[in-house]
Amino acid sequence: MLTDDDLLLMQDAMLLAQKGEGMVNPNPLVGALVVKDDEIIAQGYHARYGGLHAERMAFRDADERNADCKGTTMYVTLEPCCHEGQQPPCTDAIIERGISRVVVGLNDPNPLVAGKGIAILREAGIDVDVMEGEPMAAALVRQMRMQNRVFLKFMTTGKPWVTAKWAMTLDGKIASVTGDSRWVTGKPAREYVHKVRRLNTGILCGIGTVLADDPMLNVRLKPEVLESMGLKEHEVRHPIRIIADRQARIPMESQLVSTAREFATVVAYADGADEEKLQMLREAGVVLWNCNTLMELIQRAGAEKIDSILLESGGTLSEALFKQELIDEVMAFVAPKIIGGKTATTPVEGDGLELMSEAIELTDRVVVPVGDDVLISGLVRKDGLQGRECSQE
Repeated sequence: MLTDDDLLLMQDAMLLAQKGEGMVNPNPLVGALVVKDDEIIAQGYHARYGGLHAERMAFRDADERNADCKGTTMYVTLEPCCHEGQQPPCTDAIIERGISRVVVGLNDPNPLVAGKGIAILREAGIDVDVMEGEPMAAALVRQMRMQNRVFLKFMTTGKPWVTAKWAMTLDGKIASVTGDSRWVTGKPAREYVHKVRRLNTGILCGIGTVLADDPMLNVRLKPEVLESMGLKEHEVRHPIRIIADRQARIPMESQLVSTAREFATVVAYADGADEEKLQMLREAGVVLWNCNTLMELIQRAGAEKIDSILLESGGTLSEALFKQELIDEVMAFVAPKIIGGKTATTPVEGDGLELMSEAIELTDRVVVPVGDDVLISGLVRKDGLQGRECSQE
């Protein structure tokens, strides 16, 4: 039976799990605690893809502290794995260490686990309490699902979590009437964006943005910022740069093509693109995907184990993705500036919706100041007309 202390300790495990953000994809964020007589005697989290899982990291910590785990309680934010992957089953380690009780946050939707991990522990005589489905833990479970929203969607659908990011003025413009967009927001907001890029496996933009801005779409953080994050330059993960470019119009001299051997770059083209240009791109180190629709592009990204995509594009591509319900989250940086202009570009273009009642709504909204600007973020309510909450899977 769960207690209030169980909820508090699981919150601590969640904070540990967050430390793996941007390092473990496409694996989940997981934290684990070993508790004896209401005292945490060991802890661990999944720190990087391919590395030890949270449970085994906690046991390593216990060994370093000379702590005996026999008869203790383990708190773990996600159901322990029970299959052989890049790491051995965590259920084996839990049983071997003599853990007497395990409190699990979320069930693992991975078909290789999906309840099997919990069943194995129970068969070994271990008392297992699962928070998911328990009314008293509902709020905390929602937080854990939010924390692992990328993993949960990717594992259950095979598609990446897509976050649309834009910077706009107070009157909703992402560029002036002349196309000038440097800079809509201040330095703190632009630095924040680079931190967000690091958290995503892929970054997507359209050919229009490439032709207009010649972007790099990599992560650029100052040494002092990296140090404050506990990272070294070689540890920074750059997202795979994906360009939606039906006719393969991307210039060979663009920054994206010129640096394709340094930073992974994909051009998603459609049937009919010039074969000679495609061959030139291949020779430059660009990876080519033949995708005739945006859905094909998203599915291909998932097949390549790209579990999360940050959309940094103009209003045309954004509108198309919204229209097909392919965007899961929005991050809008709003600058306290007004530039006007009837023809100045906006974050989402197209013909627009006819009725305010049809507007795309955001749930789980967060509003935070970033320097002089404001960041408004939230999840897309994809069935808003029915008034139901957006699924976090």
